[in-house]
Amino acid sequence: MDVELKTVKIEKPQDLNFILGQSHFIKTVEDLHEAIVETVPGMEFGIAFCESSGFRKVRYSGNKAELITLAKNNAMNIACGHSFIIFIDKGFPINILNKIQAVSEVVNIFCATANPVEVIIAQTKTGRGILGIIDGGPPTGIEDDEDIGFRKSFIRKLGYKL
Repeated sequence: MDVELKTVKIEKPQDLNFILGQSHFIKTVEDLHEAIVETVPGMEFGIAFCESSGFRKVRYSGNKAELITLAKNNAMNIACGHSFIIFIDKGFPINILNKIQAVSEVVNIFCATANPVEVIIAQTKTGRGILGIIDGGPPTGIEDDEDIGFRKSFIRKLGYKL
């Protein structure tokens, strides 16, 4: 069987966070929507899910039009069955990731980040699938004492540590 490998760049504003994952059922969109609003009621988000059988539509939901449009456009570019993408604002992936992973249809999370991301896709005659992702750039070195101070200060500034 012939397999073609390609990459698809996630198109988004520079600092916008998103979650890319895989699930297995049409009700994914509603269940992800409910999981987000139950966890962080003020979070703004857009979700898109690529249905892999039946009508094979991109199903979508959310509460902010720009994020819904971004999710739909990226889902169409990725075009891999049973994949989903969630763009979020007014919160971070860490705020909802456990709840997203607990949704019964969710099979896998490929990434949760604001970094530039390329999705590695395999395409065959049958369809397309996500093999993995490239998340940001490679390390520039090992942190020193100043870097450690920055890290500790930054996570406290965000409110994740005392």
